[in-house]
Amino acid sequence: MDQDKELRKQLTNLLLVRQAHMSFEDAVADFPLEHVNSRPPNNPYTFWHLVEHLRLTQWDILDYIRNPGYAAPSWPDDYWPARDATADPAAWQASIDSFLADRQSLADIVQDPATDLYAQIPHGSPGHNVLREILVVADHNAYHIGELAIQRQNMSLWPPDRK
Repeated sequence: MDQDKELRKQLTNLLLVRQAHMSFEDAVADFPLEHVNSRPPNNPYTFWHLVEHLRLTQWDILDYIRNPGYAAPSWPDDYWPARDATADPAAWQASIDSFLADRQSLADIVQDPATDLYAQIPHGSPGHNVLREILVVADHNAYHIGELAIQRQNMSLWPPDRK
């Protein structure tokens, strides 16, 4: 078995394939657009805020991997929309589309045989390599995708015929 190819396949699957948890696509599918700006009970942010947070955080990691001039955004302000920010259906869809495109860019980096998954990111912190960053983004995404799904359930926002 070619271990490098297998690792790349597993990392790509971790990003793109529904496995032990719900996919991003499933979590946002058929979302009732009248609720993108709703705040679930006891939650400081809306559904769109959460999707936008996923997008912003994933973009940051993608930028960190590939941009030698990377400058870290300010935490937490640059990783979340303003609390009073709202989205219309076009902004909701733009957040989803950008998230998916950036996730594919991460998968493309992993799948590129020229990418050394273990090499220090030249402009990164000690010990930071592409493998680490892919694991971080996949873990972060899985956490918040699960949160999105649970909040939809708590507010009865799944289609009645959902299996």
